[in-house]
Amino acid sequence: MNTLYRYAIAALTMLLLSACADKVESLGIVPYPENVEIGCGSFDAFGAKVIAEGLTAEEEDLVQGLGTLITAGSDGKVRSSKIVFSHIDGMDPEEYAIEIGSRRIEVYSSAYNGTLYAIATLKQLMPVEVYTGVYNPDADWNIPCAVIKDKPRFAHRGMLLDCSRHFFEIDEVKKILDIMSVYKLNRFHWHLTDDHGWRMEIKKYPLLTEVGGWRNGTMIGWDAKSNDGIRYGGYYTQEQLRDVVAYAAQRGIEIVPEIDLPAHMVSALTAYPHLGCTGGPYSLMTVWDIAKDVLCVGKDSSFEFIEDVLTEVCEVFPYEYIHIGGDECPKIRWEKCPHCQARIKELGLKDSGKWTAEHYLQNYVTARVQKFLASKGRKVIGWDEILEGDLQPGATIMSWRGVQGGIEAANNGFDAIMTPCEYCYLNYCQSDKPELEPVGFHEYVPVEKCYGYEPLDGIPEDAHHHILGVQCNVWTEFIGTPAHVQYMLLPRMLAISEVQWSAPEDKDYDRFRADVMDHQFEILKSMGYTYCKEIEY
Repeated sequence: MNTLYRYAIAALTMLLLSACADKVESLGIVPYPENVEIGCGSFDAFGAKVIAEGLTAEEEDLVQGLGTLITAGSDGKVRSSKIVFSHIDGMDPEEYAIEIGSRRIEVYSSAYNGTLYAIATLKQLMPVEVYTGVYNPDADWNIPCAVIKDKPRFAHRGMLLDCSRHFFEIDEVKKILDIMSVYKLNRFHWHLTDDHGWRMEIKKYPLLTEVGGWRNGTMIGWDAKSNDGIRYGGYYTQEQLRDVVAYAAQRGIEIVPEIDLPAHMVSALTAYPHLGCTGGPYSLMTVWDIAKDVLCVGKDSSFEFIEDVLTEVCEVFPYEYIHIGGDECPKIRWEKCPHCQARIKELGLKDSGKWTAEHYLQNYVTARVQKFLASKGRKVIGWDEILEGDLQPGATIMSWRGVQGGIEAANNGFDAIMTPCEYCYLNYCQSDKPELEPVGFHEYVPVEKCYGYEPLDGIPEDAHHHILGVQCNVWTEFIGTPAHVQYMLLPRMLAISEVQWSAPEDKDYDRFRADVMDHQFEILKSMGYTYCKEIEY
């Protein structure tokens, strides 16, 4: 029987069975699938035979891994029931479908990520033993019979981790990638450089990590006049970074590295003072503030430095986008710097009334870097400040200062990723009682607010295609341990995952909240994550 025809017949059968009196109301999956039809009966997954038919070698490894998990606790006894994975031409790369019958499950996809997400969905329908490998003989392995058709709403489903303010070891980063994969996030935005530490090895400029990777202490709490006196830092070798790239790829995740410029570069200026307007001396910041010192863009040597650094970045990170920051760039040094003023004169830049010549100088920097990266087949992402002045076509905006940046970008023909701080900054408080939370920012972003965000609000319908996706961010000024990162991230990342994946009509906060408390917390606990329970109250 033709696979597509069999799939259609099975779906019709499930619809006919939908009147069962004892069927479950929800499958307890996060993010919730695009289309679910629940029928009668169940499939006992324990010890089922898992089969791959016509998949790639990489997908076969995924399927074999699921089979190992299912049979590991059954004394090696494989039952006659089967879970069969196969391809259907014409499905989107991240799309999948699952037909769950009482004796057989059929799983369809067309590419690696679709297969990966189908497995992620099946695992959420099973006991938490599939995440731990420690099996409970009393666990319920029965999966409700159903037909699931699913694909993501947005292509970019991201999460940012700031490793400049606080440094996290490779294994700690991999644990973030693991939980992203469970909830089908596919972009890891890695903030690798800032005023407080340079974290990526650049072979042509070894002092970036030898000097720029370490600061002389850190402020204590909110006291900007304090310093704990503890030398702090760390960095990743290019070999380590390549290992993380491969690890992420296995989990369907592309890494978007961020090399922040022309501001947030005090770590680079400390290592190479000639890159600044004043020549220094500079020292890495120990307080959480915005530095006045920025890259001197009047010197050709500064662009040589940028291009050398980005060349090595492109060699390590193979994907399409490079994030160049562009945010929070004070112009005070450029206003007084003879080199920058000479550049402004050379380019014929003038105050416009709305923007200064120095704003247009930053536009020049963005355009020059954009052109360089294009020569390497890459695209630029920048924070929404790069919209100020004149932005060249082809840049992508990350809208963080609310939603307006994304709206403006889309209205002017630029692609945008929505990450407004009032919904997506997970370093903000989860409780309305900040005194009960760890020391940090006092802005209040509870789970329900994250869940309620609608990324297309305010975007004209004919510009919807410019919104590439949604991202949550964890900035680590006050977050110094892996457990604290996890606490701030979870379960709010689960709420963001439904914003990223699910259509508005498929979202239901009451269903989501009940599922998080009933099952997702069990998954997080079984995998050893720290999480906030504020959603329970």
